[in-house]
Amino acid sequence: MIRPAAPSDRTFVLNLAARLVDGFDAPSHRTKPELIEGDRRALEAWFDAPPKPDEAMLIADLDGSPAGVAYLVTLVDYFNERPHAHLSVLAVEKAAEGRGVGSALLTACEQWARSKGSDRLTLSALVTNARARALYERKGFGGEYIRYVLPL
Repeated sequence: MIRPAAPSDRTFVLNLAARLVDGFDAPSHRTKPELIEGDRRALEAWFDAPPKPDEAMLIADLDGSPAGVAYLVTLVDYFNERPHAHLSVLAVEKAAEGRGVGSALLTACEQWARSKGSDRLTLSALVTNARARALYERKGFGGEYIRYVLPL
């Protein structure tokens, strides 16, 4: 079951931030703690701010307990300058991995995007995260461009 996040989900969601870097190496110019802290900061800000109509946090319940989270925001497309839905965070509990939680959350994200009038749903994935990239590709996402970074 997919439902909107509630204030009572805060601890679950923030504890799940570490799952976002589980099972793959961080890019050479990033550290896992840095990646976790960036996502944790965004998730925490969602709980601390008044609700925004152009954002959503969805929780997947499995067997009566929270098992995954999706955090959606609205961005403006660089090329056509139209707003669109962007999946900022998707994380699933290790125990729920392979049980359809990520797929169910992605389907709910598509529905949310359509309900907001978005003509696309975007997301970013670290090039080192093969597991996430495989899920996104199975669900019909395709690459558009690769962001290159030169650490200075």
